[in-house]
Amino acid sequence: MSTPKIGIAGKDTKIAAGLFWADYGNLAATVKELEAGGADWIHIEMRDGKYMDFSAPRGGIDILEGIRRHTNLEIEVQLQMMRPNFDLLRQLKDQGANLISLPIETTGEMLMQQVLFVKETLELKVGVWAWQGTPIVSFEQYIPFVDIIEYESKAPFWKPTSGAASPHTMDPIMLDNISRMHEMIAKAGREGNLDLMEDGGLNRKNVADFIARGMTVGEFSSPLMKGPQGRFEPGAGDITKAVRELKATMDEASSRYRSNQGLK
Repeated sequence: MSTPKIGIAGKDTKIAAGLFWADYGNLAATVKELEAGGADWIHIEMRDGKYMDFSAPRGGIDILEGIRRHTNLEIEVQLQMMRPNFDLLRQLKDQGANLISLPIETTGEMLMQQVLFVKETLELKVGVWAWQGTPIVSFEQYIPFVDIIEYESKAPFWKPTSGAASPHTMDPIMLDNISRMHEMIAKAGREGNLDLMEDGGLNRKNVADFIARGMTVGEFSSPLMKGPQGRFEPGAGDITKAVRELKATMDEASSRYRSNQGLK
């Protein structure tokens, strides 16, 4: 296992490499190229077929099991599910997950209990996440307990995408949202050991703006997996190059806006 990165917030900002737009026929090679390029961890979105009325599950236990053997990076499983249960959380640990991110909107009354179960019983890292539109205050109660909080920008999934385009829409209000979440983290005294993730719609053109507001990790899939002609094919060097170029942009912004103690 490489040096753990999740929940350690210093000067450098980090890349959570999402597999949504990966070529699933070459998943092992894709993960290896993401790691070679400098991605900090792997981000899997795991759906149950009920969440958001998507009719097909995605990113199940088999994906986690399959890639665990091919990377030394930490693996995050972001649960996009209705009321995930304790049995599933145990299965995720058994198959090699390092971070389980629980949905604020759909876990229900068991959310705090599951946060503590993941952290104290399973001894894994734990996060909470929600879609844009969920009030910022919804995250506040979990700040003392989790390793990461994640806010995801809206996505009009009914609109087709082409080429390198992301399905997400980035509103200016998301910068304010990240600023407010960073303020809550700093007020709680957790700026050094709690990650703040923006999920969806990030790219090399806008990532510095989010780093300036306190983001410590960005989730990226389209910028690492797609070009003007669509999905990158592993073996051509495009994935590794994309990660390295993004990393360079983030490092420059981190040097400008961050210190070892957090946001300047």
